[in-house]
Amino acid sequence: MRAGERLPALEIPVTRTLIVAGAIASRDYQDVHHDAELARQKGAPDVFMNILTTNGLVGRYVTDHFGPAAVLRKVAIRLGAPNHPGDTMVLTGRVEEVDGDTAVVRVVGANGTGTHVTGTVTVTLPAEEAAP
Repeated sequence: MRAGERLPALEIPVTRTLIVAGAIASRDYQDVHHDAELARQKGAPDVFMNILTTNGLVGRYVTDHFGPAAVLRKVAIRLGAPNHPGDTMVLTGRVEEVDGDTAVVRVVGANGTGTHVTGTVTVTLPAEEAAP
């Protein structure tokens, strides 16, 4: 792991099932995450992904790259454009800094309407896996 290293892009199809399942799995029962009609009544074009699902996908993206021994120490994200069914979110990342066995990875997730998520993930690897 080296500063400047780019992670390969990950395309995630945003399906209605992913949005609803993510909301249920994170115990977020807000109607805008599972009821299209109520979401429209509240001004959204359709249901949209909740922050906890996005947070989990960002974490998955980093651990998929660094492997099963990677330990997420901190995930700090900010949401932008919502993820709606039928879109694709593309996650990209870059290692910003490395300190021994710990790295800070900058992650951006974009969809058809703009940037859905930006943030940083602090990840630690076992010493033997962290060496370049």
